[in-house]
Amino acid sequence: MTRMLLGITLLLAAAVAGAQVNIAATTSNMGMLARTIGGDAVQVRVMAPPDRDAHYLEARPSMMATLRRADMVVAVGAELEVGWLPAATRGAANPRVHPGRPGYFEAAAQVSLIDEGQPADRRLGDVHPTGNPHVYFDPPRFALVGEALAERLAELDPARAEDFRARAQAFSEQVAERMPRWQERANSSNGVILYHKDADYLARLLDVEVLGYIEPIPGVPPTARHLRDLVSRMQGRPEGIIAHASYESSRGPGFIQEQLGWEVHALPTNVALDGTAKDYLDLIEAWVAALSG
Repeated sequence: MTRMLLGITLLLAAAVAGAQVNIAATTSNMGMLARTIGGDAVQVRVMAPPDRDAHYLEARPSMMATLRRADMVVAVGAELEVGWLPAATRGAANPRVHPGRPGYFEAAAQVSLIDEGQPADRRLGDVHPTGNPHVYFDPPRFALVGEALAERLAELDPARAEDFRARAQAFSEQVAERMPRWQERANSSNGVILYHKDADYLARLLDVEVLGYIEPIPGVPPTARHLRDLVSRMQGRPEGIIAHASYESSRGPGFIQEQLGWEVHALPTNVALDGTAKDYLDLIEAWVAALSG
């Protein structure tokens, strides 16, 4: 198996040497990272619209066409795309981007994850037994993903290896430069109610207390009873904030706002389709501002 993978890697390297590496990114955040690390050496196509929840998409012919042309797929992983990426990959019939091949890259496989080891029990909601997949909400972790991506690209295009590594280092430095300001700003937070567990990474990074979730269990819309219980638990606390992805329903957050008077922030979780590293850092900045109250 090791010899076979080495042979595939060498064939891929020969195929892309001197040409752009065609990358199929599952989300626009992954597309941003691929462009940031790959520069002019890569051509990136994003499959999931940035204003949609990547958990709940369906495989489409356009995804299969993108995967069919790809030298590499760059995914979030940890089963975030399990509802559509495997089906789209089968439909593409491109063995280069199958899991386990050099042309398949998952962000979640490159770093440690929070919430690892949860039981695969659908009664507990949309759980991810391998861990929380939303690593892009932790910029230092995401920078490590960038370094791992640089090494994978270096396997496919050895002539540009040092350029990939330099770009990954530059991205890490941009993250490190902003971290002290983010941490200082978050010191003023009285806590946050999140809709989903996606921003748990950022809350932990900044030591912001997560007071509760709009969802009673991951992936399950809130019931009236759950929202009333949540309001009851928050009464008498210092004023916190409510934050949710812009594609999530505003009804639950709006109800809590009416009852408690807390401010609601609806924010994107992905950059635009052609988003840059600066766009990503600005997106995180907006979430930091929201969590800080």
